[in-house]
Amino acid sequence: MELSVGRLCCVLLSLFAGLASGLEITSTGPTSIETASGKSVKLDCQFTLAPEDSGPLDIEWSLLSSDNQNEDKVVILYSGDRAYEDYYPPMKGRVHFNSADPKNGDASINVTGLKSSDSGTYQCKVKKAPGIRSRKMLLIVMVKPSMPRCYAEGPTQEGKDIVLRCVSSEGTIPLQYSWEKTSDSKLPTHPVAGTVNVRNASASASGTYRCTASNRVGSEQCILNLKVTPPPNTAGIIAGAIIAVLLILLIIAIILFCCIRARRRKRYEKEICNEIREDVPPPKSRVSTARSFTVGSQRSSLGSMSPSNLHEYALKPQYDKIPSSEEFERPPSHAPLPPTTVPRMGGPNLSRMGGIPVMIPAQNKDGSIV
Repeated sequence: MELSVGRLCCVLLSLFAGLASGLEITSTGPTSIETASGKSVKLDCQFTLAPEDSGPLDIEWSLLSSDNQNEDKVVILYSGDRAYEDYYPPMKGRVHFNSADPKNGDASINVTGLKSSDSGTYQCKVKKAPGIRSRKMLLIVMVKPSMPRCYAEGPTQEGKDIVLRCVSSEGTIPLQYSWEKTSDSKLPTHPVAGTVNVRNASASASGTYRCTASNRVGSEQCILNLKVTPPPNTAGIIAGAIIAVLLILLIIAIILFCCIRARRRKRYEKEICNEIREDVPPPKSRVSTARSFTVGSQRSSLGSMSPSNLHEYALKPQYDKIPSSEEFERPPSHAPLPPTTVPRMGGPNLSRMGGIPVMIPAQNKDGSIV
């Protein structure tokens, strides 16, 4: 009975020794690596083969999906004594085997120009029938903080509240911010969450401040020069503003006054040019001409008169009489009526009415009887 138990233990030990002598991954380095973006990293995967592992050697590195519903992405592959390094487009040209001949037991890879998108869990799988072994490694690519921006919020005047802020637009969290005053190495208050609150600021708060943003892979700094000034003279500003407004109004009033005066003057000149004066007497040249003409005609008529035609001249209407200045100036309603014209009668009509016809002797041009 004791012999049979001993034989069974020997069989189990020999079987375990046979299994232990197969394909094995011998890397003992860390399974989690943190590094900064832009750098290079080596993912270690060393292995050993057993004499009974006689099948073809296949090495496969894959980026495991964080979601079980998505498939794993093969990054680099070694199969049939050939390496396929440009297998994964996002890492094309940035991933290579560490050894020129991985079948010698070195399946490690090097990744250059790391990006934050390269973070994830990588698996090294070595297959040589009948043995299969794998190893997982966590790669965390961290981005160091970008140069932060330092600025002050609020009016930088005495008696006002000022907030000093420091912000970095890039960087893997958690980011830590620290402030220091380089001019006198004494902060007005203790910084909280990357900000410095300066309440009731005074001239002593002026100076040079430095903010440092950092994480586990790097740090960056920025400088802020703060100058706290006395409050402005508000009374002088208000007085100046009032004077400026009054000057503007005065200038506008002067311009309007000049425009109105010029318009009135232009209108007055136009009315003077178009005005018709009714009290201006007619031109004297016309009156003198008419008077000379009438006098001349009267003289010729009187010279040609004889006692026989004197009566006929008396009956003749006086159309050649020159009107006086009073008649020119008299309104139309008081103008004298024209004289009544005496019709001329022939000899038979005159005899019929009891008149006696009289023969008038002929006269020449100078008025003498022919």
